[in-house]
Amino acid sequence: MKYYGTPLCPDCVEADKFIAEKGIECERICITESTANLKEFLALRDTREEFAEIKKEGGIGIPCFLKEDGSLSFSLEEI
Repeated sequence: MKYYGTPLCPDCVEADKFIAEKGIECERICITESTANLKEFLALRDTREEFAEIKKEGGIGIPCFLKEDGSLSFSLEEI
């Protein structure tokens, strides 16, 4: 699983703690660490319908979890 987030986001900070406490293995991609990471996230965000409502409401869409089966989750309860 890939996890897109940033320490600048309070929800991502909460997700980091949850992942650490539960021992969940994932590839963490900090979207504010590099332009390449941001571009990777934006490519996902701009091509997936799951982000439509989030973008409509002015949200970024993080934390975002890209599961091994290709599905997306924005909720800790669904990872």
